[in-house]
Amino acid sequence: QSEATDLHIEPEETLVRTRYRVDGVLCQGATIPKKFLSAVTVRVKIMSGMNISEARIPQDGRIKTTVNGRAVDIRVNSFPTTFGETVAMRLLDKEKLVRGLESLGFFPSNLEIFKKMINKPHGIILVTGPTGSGKTTTLYSTLTFLNSLERKIITVEDPVEYELPLIRQSQINPKAGLTFAVGLRAILRQDPDVIFVGETRDGETAEMAVRSALTGHLVFSTLHTNDAMGAIPRLIDMGVEPFLVSSSLVGVIAQRLVRILCKQCKEETTPDPVRLKDMNWEGQLTKCYKGKGCTDCRGTGYRGRIALIELLTVTPELSELIVKRADDSAMKALAISQGMKTLKEDGLEKIRQGITSLEEVQKVAGI
Repeated sequence: QSEATDLHIEPEETLVRTRYRVDGVLCQGATIPKKFLSAVTVRVKIMSGMNISEARIPQDGRIKTTVNGRAVDIRVNSFPTTFGETVAMRLLDKEKLVRGLESLGFFPSNLEIFKKMINKPHGIILVTGPTGSGKTTTLYSTLTFLNSLERKIITVEDPVEYELPLIRQSQINPKAGLTFAVGLRAILRQDPDVIFVGETRDGETAEMAVRSALTGHLVFSTLHTNDAMGAIPRLIDMGVEPFLVSSSLVGVIAQRLVRILCKQCKEETTPDPVRLKDMNWEGQLTKCYKGKGCTDCRGTGYRGRIALIELLTVTPELSELIVKRADDSAMKALAISQGMKTLKEDGLEKIRQGITSLEEVQKVAGI
């Protein structure tokens, strides 16, 4: 009912605290008497296939269930602490994890560019951002958009967040020798059209992903960079030659999640001049919106989340700069001159349209 994404069971000295995360914010739940901690953790372990006799080391498990007719996958982790095992549960609701591309946060002009990118027969497309920035949702939604009987899509992930029909998904297992690089090498022998590599963590994976793109495959992967342009030097730092990057890279999405203002209680307000100064937006924003808080949004003023999106297209001119090892600022200046909107600019437009608040954008895209 609260649309939570995570549930935490946290033992303290005299009680067990529960908290749940809604729209990225932790909320206080009920407390449980300490004497019930063992019963609760054992029950969760049984349901998720963990070893109930082992409480000294972290464990991972999974629960598949149905809630109100909706399939929900729950990823479970137990972790030993001073006062007993703490349990974190990630609630994976397919209806929220796989969405239409139109609902992710693209403005129409960017969505048209992105659709052209992902319909190319080959090349590599990267999604960047910190943990919890919605990269998996963007990529799962993209794979679902591309999914058809005429395309073979294979993934190697850590972990498989949700099972997608028609898509062959594999989870890495480093203990058994199945890394991203090993998985990608094997995938190439499976006659794929589209490949999704959960994360480009090292030079071997990066080079294989790039070479896969150059040999006629459409490859998707993720990186941890601050902005879209940062993906280019990151690949080069990993050991991929600039000419290979320029030849294979189609585009990069950098994204951050912001909360959406509640439609039932949002109201127009005057922007805080201090915040405008901090964002270098003096004179650019004369009005904005805030949520008063109501029963629909549980008093928070927000309901749901959406991505701020920075979409970089690798043009012939940018490819030339990549080969010449131009510095980041020169490449970014070129991309902006060719129409790229930065995360801050995307956020500014979402504030103007009343989608989110100045506070939210400053929190994730401020300087």
